[in-house]
Amino acid sequence: MDELMPADAVIEKLADGFGFLEGPVWVAEGNGFLLFSDIPANKIVKWTPDGEVSDFLSPVYEGEYEEGRLVGSNGITVDPDGHIVFTEHFNGRISRIGADGRSVVVDNYQGGRLNSPNDLQYRSDGSLYFTDPPYGLPQPEAKELDVNGVYRLTSDGTLTLLVDQPGPNGIAFSPDESRLYVADSTRGVWVVYDVAEDGTLGEGTDFLDSSGVQAEGAADGLKVDELGNLWATGPGGVWIISPDGRHLGTIQPTEVPANVAFGDADGRTLYMTARSGLYRIRLNVAGAGW
Repeated sequence: MDELMPADAVIEKLADGFGFLEGPVWVAEGNGFLLFSDIPANKIVKWTPDGEVSDFLSPVYEGEYEEGRLVGSNGITVDPDGHIVFTEHFNGRISRIGADGRSVVVDNYQGGRLNSPNDLQYRSDGSLYFTDPPYGLPQPEAKELDVNGVYRLTSDGTLTLLVDQPGPNGIAFSPDESRLYVADSTRGVWVVYDVAEDGTLGEGTDFLDSSGVQAEGAADGLKVDELGNLWATGPGGVWIISPDGRHLGTIQPTEVPANVAFGDADGRTLYMTARSGLYRIRLNVAGAGW
């Protein structure tokens, strides 16, 4: 573990008082800043290294809803052109914020409304991979698709259903993009798929099973470091998982994290969105692609 994390590493709480935090991403613009979703508060929040917290986008969903529902955005990423791209629960879509404002990236599969897109990551060829579980549907009857899919959206707008999982959630590529990891919150496992040259996926296999661990939290958001290790939120905290599927240890903030992001100029800080608080810890390893 010393290779991955300083022995004296300290978990810092950066901000609190939120509803339920998810989907952090580091934006390397200027001095850099972190964006993350406060789902029930229906907004995307911006945190800067000087400690300033502000609304980046509010509201995400403009319709009526009951207080406390998981109504807003979830996963956030940056597209190849530097635009902010994010998933939306109640709106059942993925959107982009560009110079011309907010636009829809994708909102249906073969005419059926997407469930509640959850998390997402771009591949180096410009295609977008995302998960679409039913967790954030406005009502059960709003579900128009028979699948809870993992999808690929190519740069020309072609949307392909790659696989159907019970509860697809967090998603991340290995550093060389030969593997795709998908958390399945329903089953409590992380699934790994071989990625073909054309972007399609092979048969998935269970990479690591956390279903027998009695602790708060579930297999959820994840990221991969430059050495191929997974930093995956799961029961009890952030699981550090080796490329061969060994559980190396767990980072345990005072709240259970739902997602993580590498950040700062060197990519060696792990930011954790954990229920009502934002946390970070310094590492000895950078995020993949830094």
